[in-house]
Amino acid sequence: GNVDGARIFAQNAIRKKNEAMNYLRLSSRVDAVASRLQTAMKMNVVNKGMKDVVKILDKSLQAMNLEQISKTMDQFEKQFEDLDVQSEYVENAISQSTSMATPEDQVNELISQVADEYNLHLGDKLPQASAATAAGASISQEDKDLTDRLAKLKSAKS
Repeated sequence: GNVDGARIFAQNAIRKKNEAMNYLRLSSRVDAVASRLQTAMKMNVVNKGMKDVVKILDKSLQAMNLEQISKTMDQFEKQFEDLDVQSEYVENAISQSTSMATPEDQVNELISQVADEYNLHLGDKLPQASAATAAGASISQEDKDLTDRLAKLKSAKS
């Protein structure tokens, strides 16, 4: 048919695919920057709290007021506990966002499946997918062998 039309369509498809990948990369970078900014803001709040506690502790130590020193140390420990809670929250949020990502083996399996449907050769581009395909082929051959043996046994009994 229309080779020129197909060529133009292919060029547009490739350009759109590259454009989509560039937007995806940009989105990932924006998310990373937003996460860093949020962490920096939280750390800034903690740093201000720690600075206030250190000032109070310094005044208490100069006055040698044991009651005030004890209260300040309690406040200092509370700041550290708050920091631990915030750090744990950030770690949990990061682990949840990464656990929501699609597992690579499932992605490779899907790509391999689509490639098999359209008789595409992936070669070494997906090592896990080709290993899974080879394992599937050996299992299906094993199933064939077992089915053949079962048929032979049934025919021998008859």
